[in-house]
Amino acid sequence: MAQQGVQLNHDRFSCSICLDLLKDPVAIPCGHSYCMNCIKAHWDGEDEKNIHSCPQCRQTFRPRPVLEKNIMLADLVEALKKTGLQAAAAGHCYAGPGDVACDFCTDRKLKAVKSCLQCLVSYCHRHLQPHHDVPQFKKHKLVEPLEKLQESMCSRHDEVMKMFCRTDQQCICYLCSVDEHKGHDTVTSAAGRTEKQTELELSRQKIQQRIKDKHKDMKVLQQEVKTISNCADEAEEQYDKILTEMILLLEERRRDVKQRIRSKEETEMIRVKELESKLEQEITELRRKDAEMDKLSHTDDHIQFLLQYPSVSKLSEDPDSPSINICPPNYFEDVTTAVSELRDKLLNNLRERWTNTSVAITEPKVLLSISQPEPQTRAEFLQYSCEITLDPNTMNSWLSLSEGNRKVTVVTKKKKRPFHPDRFRYCEQVLSKESLTGRCYWEVELRWGWCSVFYIAVTYKDIKRKGKSKEYTFGLNDKSWALSCTKTGPLSEGCHFYHKEIKSHVSFSFSSRMGVYLDHTAGILSFYEVSETMTLIHRVQTTFTGPLYAGIGLHSVGDTVEFIQLK
Repeated sequence: MAQQGVQLNHDRFSCSICLDLLKDPVAIPCGHSYCMNCIKAHWDGEDEKNIHSCPQCRQTFRPRPVLEKNIMLADLVEALKKTGLQAAAAGHCYAGPGDVACDFCTDRKLKAVKSCLQCLVSYCHRHLQPHHDVPQFKKHKLVEPLEKLQESMCSRHDEVMKMFCRTDQQCICYLCSVDEHKGHDTVTSAAGRTEKQTELELSRQKIQQRIKDKHKDMKVLQQEVKTISNCADEAEEQYDKILTEMILLLEERRRDVKQRIRSKEETEMIRVKELESKLEQEITELRRKDAEMDKLSHTDDHIQFLLQYPSVSKLSEDPDSPSINICPPNYFEDVTTAVSELRDKLLNNLRERWTNTSVAITEPKVLLSISQPEPQTRAEFLQYSCEITLDPNTMNSWLSLSEGNRKVTVVTKKKKRPFHPDRFRYCEQVLSKESLTGRCYWEVELRWGWCSVFYIAVTYKDIKRKGKSKEYTFGLNDKSWALSCTKTGPLSEGCHFYHKEIKSHVSFSFSSRMGVYLDHTAGILSFYEVSETMTLIHRVQTTFTGPLYAGIGLHSVGDTVEFIQLK
């Protein structure tokens, strides 16, 4: 009885600051009790205000009270410790969120330490004691605390379910076995547990084996990471070395060209100086001759004039002087032209080679054994949706773009468009601006007419834009893959897949919306009919060697295809 009274009031022996049993208890003037260290720490924080208060009733005291240990309260707390109830009174034994509470505690619930499968009740340490002391309770099955004990009761008969029906694979009580489960293959719950335990162990063995296999795969991947890192370092080093050699070669050629230019400058300067010196000599001689003539013209003696005239008036033959242009030609124009041509060729070659280099870098060399499942529902496909716009520079002159270059239509009059090497010359086709790698998904809306032909395609960028029709038509070469849908009337329909001129018939209900799924790494290209469910039209498994581009081909005036914005 005394124990029950103590248990019901154990909160009174706890410090409201630390929520633990009182240690060196002290009573302050208002009558509330605390651990000596707890109230001291509390009042230390109030020293600056020179007002000290009770944490519970907020009564203030001036000056700070002198604390003395409460001997009677300290003895009582020590007695509580000896009874073994300290753990029950401590805050960490109270049931909190996620804990199983004692069903017998009437005030603040304590944590349950065991659950009884016979009583269907969870007990704390104190309330569990009868199961250890009373002989009738000692036979009860005690387990670790269970939160949903009532699930062990039969909802029909309100009896403990102690049997297992193999036929219906469910737990039942004894009355169920002679009622609705009569004639079924039933065993005790222990026997059913044994069977399921065996199956569970087999499942665990499979899981553990899978874990081992995954760990092996992880080790392989970790080794692959190291290999990739080492290869990247080696490739970067070789790349730097090669580019350094190229830069040194260009620098050498640059110095060589500059030296040749200066050498030619020196040669031309010498030639010009020689001509200049020759002209100066001629001018000096002409001036001397002019002075003689001037002197002769002022002679008074007629006889002397006539005698000297033949020699003075005689002019020497004028040497052939080079023609001097006021605006001389650009002496180094040929050098500039040659260097410019070299630059253009080098840049074009570098751009072409760089595309191949980028593909070689980005394209994986080895497909890892860890495969990713293909999407099944439209929501899963939409995870890989990509925004696609069409490139006006590739558009044939019979086509027109709208809706932010997402919609293409065959027009009635051919448009005049500037020349561009990427433009399709002879076929109503157009490519996307965006390149496609990795996993991509997009949808197109088809506007069917009385006579419509659509090509939904993917292609490499280096597909021909003119020449023989099979070189540039989607699906008739090794550069492109195309699904062709033809409708030439209500009774004439057809759908085929083309690659390398190989034609394969496919089934298609000619709906207005189609989805295209590309897994570039896995080499998968799939076409779907989009509705509430995704209906596969055709699927291709191959190997892609470079980035792809979405392509659209049309045939009749008014035919329209629009790339749908999915995000």
